[in-house]
Amino acid sequence: MNTDERRLELNGITEKIIGCAFKVGNTLGCGFVEQVYQNSLVYELRKTGMLVEPQFTIYVHYEDIIVGKFIPDVLVERSVLVELKAIKSIGEREMAQCLNVIKATKLTVCLLINFGNPKVEIQRIVNNF
Repeated sequence: MNTDERRLELNGITEKIIGCAFKVGNTLGCGFVEQVYQNSLVYELRKTGMLVEPQFTIYVHYEDIIVGKFIPDVLVERSVLVELKAIKSIGEREMAQCLNVIKATKLTVCLLINFGNPKVEIQRIVNNF
């Protein structure tokens, strides 16, 4: 698959994720803890037929040892990481967390989705290596 085809594939996946996130946000509104939104989003994503892997461990290796680990909220289609928040606003700390995770996984895209306000906030973080 060439770069343009891969970009189109990732765009299609992220569009579906964003659509599901808006559905969850519109249905639940704000005010719940992150886990409620995660469970709801995983349910909606699975209804689309996509492969969804919540709360899995990613190990960071240095030479032949494990030097760290991340537990991202959701991996979709083994291609797009999704980090969920239920906070007042997304800041640099949350953006840096997502960038660290996609660097560790060698993935390209992370969607940072915040359900902490009446309007769902979404940031797309891209690692171009």
